[in-house]
Amino acid sequence: MSDLTGSDRRKLEKLLGMGSGYVLNFSDRTFGNFFDEYRVEIDAERYRAGGTSKANRMRTFWNLDANHTVGRVIGGLIEYASDEQCFGDSNPVLIDDCRKIAQRLLSDQPVAELEALSAIADEKDFEVVAEHVREAIEKNQPEGALDRLHTFAHKFIRVICEPHGVAISRDKALHSIFGEYVKALRDAGHLESAMTERILKSSISVLETFNEVRNHKSLAHDNPILNYEESLLIFNHVAASIRFIKALEVKINAKVVAKISNWESDDIPF
Repeated sequence: MSDLTGSDRRKLEKLLGMGSGYVLNFSDRTFGNFFDEYRVEIDAERYRAGGTSKANRMRTFWNLDANHTVGRVIGGLIEYASDEQCFGDSNPVLIDDCRKIAQRLLSDQPVAELEALSAIADEKDFEVVAEHVREAIEKNQPEGALDRLHTFAHKFIRVICEPHGVAISRDKALHSIFGEYVKALRDAGHLESAMTERILKSSISVLETFNEVRNHKSLAHDNPILNYEESLLIFNHVAASIRFIKALEVKINAKVVAKISNWESDDIPF
């Protein structure tokens, strides 16, 4: 449920022209198409509890969905209306106030490093599982996607390990592969502090216990799933680790490119 205040709702309803049951210039079809872009099925029965008009479904959406999702949709509606010139003579102060409402809601992101959970290889299944993981967080349902987060982590670690010469096989556990990756980073001098190495090593045991969560506390099997708070903690830990590793790999690749450029420069006769 979003935490829109009464004042927020009045401003949004005025800006979006919801007084007569409409929302901007949308038809039922284009209204549904717009929400599809944000992975919200606005035509679903759950959004018709307060009435079937577009305005009533919008109000029910505000009541049911999480801040971040509502903020994304409001921001998108404002941009759409600006592009379509729907606002007419609307007060610029009102438009700005509604943009600020969207920004405030967007700041309430349950997983701070969500953008890190994106595919890093051109593989269809990698992209699909990454999309499912982000969608679960945008809907504030981390407990329902722990199995997919585990799959994502497995694919991510496999991809990042290959350039470092870490052998990968079906029989090797995820935490063992990651342990070899951390050792490769240390041996190559890519880690600048002992504390960073220690933090990464702690992730080895985290990944080992993640296997248990995936097998016994997720939707991978017919299990009672883990509670919301602990699921969110797992998501945040994994996402933060992946964000750091992505940034580190960018630095490593930049060093490799610089070395190659230097070698090529040295070969140029003068």
